Amino acid sequence: MNHLIYPTTNLQSGASMYIERGEGVYVYDADGRQYLEGMSGLWCTSLGYNQPELIEAAAEQMSKMSYTHMFGGKSHRVGEALAEELAAMLPMRDAQIFFGNSGSDANDSGIKLLHYYFNAIGKPQKRKIIARDRAYHGVTVASACLTALPINQTGFDLPVDALGILRTDAPHYYHGALDGETESAFVDRLCANLEALIEREGADTIAAFIAEPITGASGVIVPPAGYYARIREILARHDILFWADEVITGFGRTGADFGVVSQQAGEPDIMTMAKQLSSAYLPISATAVKRELFDVMAAASAKHGVFGHGYTYSGHPVACAVARKTLEIYRRDDIFAQAAERGAYLQSQLAAFRDHPLVGEVRGAGLIAALELVPQKGARQSFPDGRVGAFAQQACQDEGLILRQVAGSSLAVCPPLITTSAQIDELIGKLSLSLDKTLAFARSEGLCNG
Repeated sequence: MNHLIYPTTNLQSGASMYIERGEGVYVYDADGRQYLEGMSGLWCTSLGYNQPELIEAAAEQMSKMSYTHMFGGKSHRVGEALAEELAAMLPMRDAQIFFGNSGSDANDSGIKLLHYYFNAIGKPQKRKIIARDRAYHGVTVASACLTALPINQTGFDLPVDALGILRTDAPHYYHGALDGETESAFVDRLCANLEALIEREGADTIAAFIAEPITGASGVIVPPAGYYARIREILARHDILFWADEVITGFGRTGADFGVVSQQAGEPDIMTMAKQLSSAYLPISATAVKRELFDVMAAASAKHGVFGHGYTYSGHPVACAVARKTLEIYRRDDIFAQAAERGAYLQSQLAAFRDHPLVGEVRGAGLIAALELVPQKGARQSFPDGRVGAFAQQACQDEGLILRQVAGSSLAVCPPLITTSAQIDELIGKLSLSLDKTLAFARSEGLCNG
């Protein structure tokens, strides 16, 4: 009997695949079968598997200091050095960095830091956070309240209202546009809705607006051009902070260093990161805030006697050492520029699937994308359930390609940043065969009119 509770799984189904080892962009199951890892694990193994320098960095740090905490002023050089290196590369002025263990706890920490800051400046009522429909920001109690995907909220009795989480529109033109509405008019309408929400709630009660520059689990939604410029103008006018969730989009994934750069979203007041910070070799996350926010918080901590937030593994020295080596490899090997080039090639190859009878939309940027599978091209309607998406995911796996079903019947694509053009061709070939199999299935089940 297996005593393991599996994450994000039908608990009655249990394990369906055992991954035994990885090498480069490939993983191997218990039977030795090879798969192209087209999802970088969970959007995270940027440098692929069995990267010797990352393994050596972990072993070296373990041999010197396997663990020490950072409570009460205790520190270590590797953690401080990582914070300095990270602050130097962020699209934020003079950022201050708090380390955690996952994207979920980074966003959880972000909520607490916002509350701490606004309490410190005498505005305790300014605590609400605007998150978008179809957002994904994590699964801890607080971060799951920011998330807006039913599967992550159903059955958990999350305190969404108690935390003051507000909802505004997802910037998905494909599904959200009205008949005949241009992208510019779509953005106008979303901005008007946001203004109305702020007026209704009161800007003096709203702390921040949180957004993934490009979404992940909700289906890789890329906002229309000009969306963020308009959103930022509204936030600035109402004195609402901009919080960029870069857990997936950070560190070269979108073709730029960070998603806010590729999407021209401007400088964030808060940024949260994880995943590719260490190429997922060890758990580590970061929550960054601007210096002016930190200075206020530091003064408040002196008044209170201590800043009472932190995790046992905040700034874990081994995780920090691996993250430092990851950043070094990014710089040394010009990984982000390489990923931008390969990302452009991936997007051009995926674009050919726009003509496939089963594909309603191809969307993405850099080395992240999604193909939305639909019952009828041009109708902008989704399948009523996830059967077609699940079949497509399994068809890919049968062809030796790991992709992920997201947002019902979309297939997410997110290969490691080190993926070569030849490996992209391999991915495209396997995906093509899988889509044809899925089309035949959908037609046989009477699910598709294409």
